[in-house]
Amino acid sequence: MRFDRKDLLLYAVTDRRWLKGSTLSEQVEQAILGGATFVQLREKELDARHYTDEAVVMKALCSRYHVPFVIDDNVDVALMADADGVHVGQSDMEAGDVRALIGENKILGVSAQTVEQAVQAEKKGADYLGVGAVFPTGTKEDADNVTPETLKAICDAVSIPVIAIGGINRDNVMRLSGSGICGIAVVSAIFAEKDIRRAAETMKALTVKMAGI
Repeated sequence: MRFDRKDLLLYAVTDRRWLKGSTLSEQVEQAILGGATFVQLREKELDARHYTDEAVVMKALCSRYHVPFVIDDNVDVALMADADGVHVGQSDMEAGDVRALIGENKILGVSAQTVEQAVQAEKKGADYLGVGAVFPTGTKEDADNVTPETLKAICDAVSIPVIAIGGINRDNVMRLSGSGICGIAVVSAIFAEKDIRRAAETMKALTVKMAGI
């Protein structure tokens, strides 16, 4: 599946800690209805079978709304569920090896914290970069912070789209203006909110303003 830069405007990353009686797919649907343009399924605790089962459900949902859908870290699950692609971190499988496994038609996202990592990821076949943490975050405790200067330097150094991730919310998203990013990835700013659809609407409107679209 190919995608546009505009598809990365509001990138929703799942987290089942806030299900509150809903299913994950119900929450993701609300996020999409509110304006989420890209979905990443992140599951750190599920075994491969349950992760794949969840991914199959999520792929069907995202396909219905024509929203790109990728799996966090797990190439095997991405392939088994026929996800649109996979997103890997620096401590996961090397980007070139992932590209060889998923082929040219799947989306490959790579996390980067330095210009060197970003340039290397692009060379190895990444379609987009996730850069962060741009602000302190509670959803990824091992995340290192990326300065505004580094974020802008990464955007300037590569030709592929860059999204910012890490601690982004309605109160700080405008501080990313002028960095060169094409969108933001959020977790709690959408899924921890009582009204997920409205939270997504708010974050999308702010991101459009931040990106000057």
